[in-house]
Amino acid sequence: MRVETITSAQNPKFKNLLLLQEKSKARREQGLFVVEGKRELEHCLAAGFTLRTLFVCPEIADGLTEEGVVSQISGHPRPDKREGPAGEASGRGRSEAEAICDTIPSAVNPLVIEIPEQLYRKAAYRESTEGIIAEVEYQTLGLNDLHLPENPLIMVLESVEKPGNLGAVLRSADAAKADAVLICDPLTDLYNPNLIRASIGAVFTVPTVAVSSEQAIAFLQARDIQILTAQLQDSSLYYDVDMRRGTALVMGTESTGLTPLWRKAATAHIRIPMLGQLDSLNVSVSAAILLFEAVRQRQG
Repeated sequence: MRVETITSAQNPKFKNLLLLQEKSKARREQGLFVVEGKRELEHCLAAGFTLRTLFVCPEIADGLTEEGVVSQISGHPRPDKREGPAGEASGRGRSEAEAICDTIPSAVNPLVIEIPEQLYRKAAYRESTEGIIAEVEYQTLGLNDLHLPENPLIMVLESVEKPGNLGAVLRSADAAKADAVLICDPLTDLYNPNLIRASIGAVFTVPTVAVSSEQAIAFLQARDIQILTAQLQDSSLYYDVDMRRGTALVMGTESTGLTPLWRKAATAHIRIPMLGQLDSLNVSVSAAILLFEAVRQRQG
């Protein structure tokens, strides 16, 4: 197990952490992305991703060595503390990073780096992330990797560019227990830190695939999954459409909506009634409404 301490913002490993957070090109070239926070990292590791480097701030990482992240990293629960001669825990006085190392098998072998609070504040986007930031290896999921049940529920987003919106849709997809999310013609990468933060880790709990619209349409049609496109024109009210069969709910950008490709491929067009003076909702709000209508119908 490798353990280091970094105290300078000029350290190459710390500068690379910042680079991975800020640049999608660096993430692609290195095959790494950044996960910040205990909850998000737990979901990431539970999904089978490989931890490369763990940055730990001992002043903030209180309880990091309890059940949770460590058991996910090690693949087994944290062992009980053994007591010393005077009844004192043998790990007392040791650093969080050292305690973590005791529980991680050598086969995993990530690099654990302790950083002071001032460096952690420089790298962290949120204050409530338990003092841990991780570099994790990429995993690319394809359409053929999806294992769909009978009558699946799938969320499809075309060219949605704001990571915050994508993250919020993923949270709704997780809550509705959608079987997959297809990001068509993406304008942001799936491992954008803002997307991971906004999804609070749902990008790891819901099978999510980046794909072209043409590929997605062919995939859905080959499996007889109905395509319901959200649009104002030539559409039925969403709650009048049967969503109990295999269903893909398709949404476009707030500014331009869906392209003609999806409108033409649709089994049916659906709309959310707009009773005020505005004619659109935020895409994440609309997605949640449609997803939970499908849940209502299927549970009813």
